[in-house]
Amino acid sequence: MSDRPSAVPPLIVIAVADPAVSDDPTLAAHKNELYAAAIAHHGGAPALLHVGTPPQERDCLLAAMHGLLLAGGADIDPALYGEAVNGTAEIDRARDELELSVWRESERRSLPVFGICRGFQAINVFSGGKLLQDVPSHAGMPYGEGPALLHTLEIDPASRLGRAVAGAAPDGVAGGDAGDQALELEVNTFHHQAVGLDGLAPALRPNAWAYSEAGRLVEGFESHDGRWILGLQCHPERTESTPEELDGVWTDFILAVTAARARRAFS
Repeated sequence: MSDRPSAVPPLIVIAVADPAVSDDPTLAAHKNELYAAAIAHHGGAPALLHVGTPPQERDCLLAAMHGLLLAGGADIDPALYGEAVNGTAEIDRARDELELSVWRESERRSLPVFGICRGFQAINVFSGGKLLQDVPSHAGMPYGEGPALLHTLEIDPASRLGRAVAGAAPDGVAGGDAGDQALELEVNTFHHQAVGLDGLAPALRPNAWAYSEAGRLVEGFESHDGRWILGLQCHPERTESTPEELDGVWTDFILAVTAARARRAFS
C-alpha cells in the first residue's frame, strides 16, 4: 500500500555549521534557523545536520532525506581543489568531509540539491571546479553588524533560475541595458570567495553573474543534465536584504523535491 508521500512534507536535510564550535553559538544557531524557516515556509520539513549530529541520527537523516540544502559558512579547504591556501581564511575540514559524503549520497540517489554561498561553492568544488580564494569587495559587512552590501546579479532568463525568478515577480523583472536580455536583481553579498568563469565545474551551467575586481564572477549555476541542482552565491534566506523574486527559487526547489519523491515512490 502507498504511504501517500505527497500527504506529508518532504524531508530536506540542511547541512549547516555546528553552533557548539562557533565563536558565537547564538548567532550561528540563528543563521541555521533562517534556512530551516525558509524550507518550512515553502512546504518542506527541515532537518539540520552538522558535524555534532550523533552518527545514528545522521544515518537516519541521510536514509530519509528527499532533498539537500548546503548552507553558508566557513571557507572550503583549497586542498579539495588542488591548491594551497592563498587567501582562504577559516577552514572547517570536518564539515568539508561531512558535506562531501552527504553530496555523494545525494548524487547516488539523484536527489535535488540547493547550494547557498558556501554551499554554492561546495557544489562547484565537489563537482570538480575551483574557487577564487579572496575577492574582498564582495565580503560585505559581517552579519548583524550593519546593512547588507548589495550588488547587481545578472540572470539568464532562459535558465531554471530565470524562470523561477520571473514566476515569482509580481510586476515582471527588470532587464539590463538596451540590447541586454539578462534579468537584473539587487542581491546581498556576504562572501569573500567566489567562482570565476574559468573555475566552474564542467557539469555545471552558469545562470547568473556579477562583477568584481577579479573580473566577472559566476554567482548562479544549475546542472547540465536536467537533475535539479541549483547554486546561488547570495543569501536568499536573509529576507531583509533579498528581493521578493528570489522567493521563486525556494518554491521551485520544494516542487522539485516533491516531484522527485513521488517518482521514486511510484516507480
